[in-house]
Amino acid sequence: MVTGASSGIGAATARQLAGQGFHVIVGARRLDPLEKLAAELDGTALALDVTDAASVAEFAAAVPAARVLVNNAGGAFGLETVENADEDHWRSMWETNVLGTLRVTKALLPALIASGDGHVVTVTSVAAYELYDNGAGYTSAKHAQSALHRTLRGELLGRPVRVTEIVPGMVRTEFSLVRFDGDASRADQVYAGLTPLVAEDVAEVIGFAVSRPPHVNLDLIELKPRAQASATRAHRD
Repeated sequence: MVTGASSGIGAATARQLAGQGFHVIVGARRLDPLEKLAAELDGTALALDVTDAASVAEFAAAVPAARVLVNNAGGAFGLETVENADEDHWRSMWETNVLGTLRVTKALLPALIASGDGHVVTVTSVAAYELYDNGAGYTSAKHAQSALHRTLRGELLGRPVRVTEIVPGMVRTEFSLVRFDGDASRADQVYAGLTPLVAEDVAEVIGFAVSRPPHVNLDLIELKPRAQASATRAHRD
């Protein structure tokens, strides 16, 4: 299962896992691109809004068996200071990144455990480990999402489920376009002067993690463009 699979890292991950022989179940709110992706991969498309408990319950009930869950649904909204924080932006980021990950993971854990070799992969961000001005809404949500995921690692000890956190730096997807409310020129400036990662780069790393032998747990994998050293430091031509 891959959440947030209608585009970007989610769609690329679905293609990667399908290529590795998995039957992929893709979930997202945007059904048109989701159904096209599922048809391309001979997979299954299911409507999923991770901010809606009923939608998550319906999604989980429709999954016949589970071996790998990729928690990818998330995103950032706005870039305001704490002083000028938009509570709706904060609420959306916490609902999607934190509570969404909680709902989906909780709903699918019984099936993952029953598989005898389950794997929970959560895509967080370098923002889960760093801070930057104007980003408190997103960084706080990603810190919380990471804490949830890392706590799960200990709670599942002794049970047949592996837990991997994927921590990407700058990846060129719809991320910045969404953050800046569709302002393409502003989104383009995020990646100006350097070569960012693309969704397929992250997907390949996820594919590697889930294809390790059952006794091997890759706890955390951080990947960034060569030109990026941290969330706030990068070389631009």
